[in-house]
Amino acid sequence: MKALLLKDFYVLWKQMRYFLLVILVFSALPGGYNMVFAVTYAALLPYSCVAYDERSKWDQLAAMMPYSVRDLVLSRYALGWIGGAGACLVSLVLQTAFSLAFHRAAAPAALLAAFFACVSTLAITLPLIFRFGVERGRLIMFLIIFLVCGSTGALSGIAESASNALPAAVWLVVPVSLVLTAVSVPLSMRWYARRSR
Repeated sequence: MKALLLKDFYVLWKQMRYFLLVILVFSALPGGYNMVFAVTYAALLPYSCVAYDERSKWDQLAAMMPYSVRDLVLSRYALGWIGGAGACLVSLVLQTAFSLAFHRAAAPAALLAAFFACVSTLAITLPLIFRFGVERGRLIMFLIIFLVCGSTGALSGIAESASNALPAAVWLVVPVSLVLTAVSVPLSMRWYARRSR
């Protein structure tokens, strides 16, 4: 799976380096919405990789290589988790530095809630992408955008609200995301295997 992640990283760096810069810029901007947007956007990187793979017929090549369905599916989830966690880490470092320099409050709990909200979004949408594909699943992409914008708006509101609401949001979103992922991964494997036959 490490080789699959490295392949996706090379594709993203070549095709989307400017979008990665946008994630970095939004991570540095003050405000809960900007931090949550950076984390959410970073977690959506697997969809771009799936689109590029469909366009280049990667699935047909992968079927001839020693990769299992489990490896191919989990690499997409792992890419989203790594992207979201990386954006969280960058945002946390930058926001902590700015809070020390400008005496501004950082919001680590909001970032944690944003990360697990992105994990939930991946768990809901990746099985649909594996089932229908990116090119044929235009309506699914609209669903993804709706979920991302909704979760981003809700979490930015939480980040700017009272601090005692943040632990409750984190405690709610963490178990939900874990349950959704536990259901989502086997479903994605089944649909990917059926679609690749």
